[in-house]
Amino acid sequence: MLHFRHFLSALVAALAVLSTSASAGKLAIVIDDFGYRPQTENQVIAMPANISVAVLPNAPHAREMASKAHAAGHEVLIHLPMAPLSKQPLEKDTLRPEMNSAEIERIIREAVAKVPYAVGLNNHMGSAMTSSLPGMQKVMQILDHYSFYFLDSVTIGNSQAMRAAAGTRVKVIKRKVFLDDKQNETDIRYQFNRAINLARRNGSAIAIGHPHPTTVRVLQQMVYNLPPDITLVRPSSLLNEPQVDNTSAPVVQQTSQRTAAAPSLKAMLKMCTTRRPPQPVYATVWFTVIADSIRQSNLAMYLTHQWQGWQNKRPPGQ
Repeated sequence: MLHFRHFLSALVAALAVLSTSASAGKLAIVIDDFGYRPQTENQVIAMPANISVAVLPNAPHAREMASKAHAAGHEVLIHLPMAPLSKQPLEKDTLRPEMNSAEIERIIREAVAKVPYAVGLNNHMGSAMTSSLPGMQKVMQILDHYSFYFLDSVTIGNSQAMRAAAGTRVKVIKRKVFLDDKQNETDIRYQFNRAINLARRNGSAIAIGHPHPTTVRVLQQMVYNLPPDITLVRPSSLLNEPQVDNTSAPVVQQTSQRTAAAPSLKAMLKMCTTRRPPQPVYATVWFTVIADSIRQSNLAMYLTHQWQGWQNKRPPGQ
């Protein structure tokens, strides 16, 4: 009976560990637009160190706030202005798709000098720039020299950032939630909970907010009361998490060649026809696969080792 109780306790503990690890989620929060509002930005810096900040390089307090954030243990990113599709006033040195590599390199080099301690970069606005594959390829080739990661703010659905990073060492991660598109506490709290649910479902999620007083108030309430299965992390800890690029490649205009006619449905079905009938799969194969999966699982191996340990510890004659 004693051995059975040990076995049962170990089983419950192992199931608890597995269920916790299976449902745990990592949540990264990045606060953009640092460098203009020291009063509210200092309130963000006073929050847990795993909240990260993105600093506009030409903001009047860029160096000061980046240094303060780093000293308090926060991860610092460069919040680099990139051209949007809409017509609106732009920050100085906004990246545009038509810029050459030398001009983009100058802007990034000067931004690095103005934002000390940065380890990554994300885009401020940028729907026109990030949807340009040639433009983003120039950006990624330059970032490759700085060992920066790129956080895609996803200001447009067809961002080419991940595709542009191919062939470089730049790792791209993507924003999932904007916390404060609507600047009232009810909506911000809703988006915060949405980020939690995405982190729980997908394993991780990145939320971006801004140093508005309403956003700061919600964060002060919610980051200290995260569910036990949610861990607040830095964006750099998510660089090896699976990333899905669900954007499409830029459309290439055909000017001199006519595209070949698409095959008919009948021809496609003929191409998909197998030359020999597939072999039947019997139920015994299914049970064998299931049994092998259970036998090789972490839980089964753990219980086997525990049981062998108990057997070796039993006194002689029992």
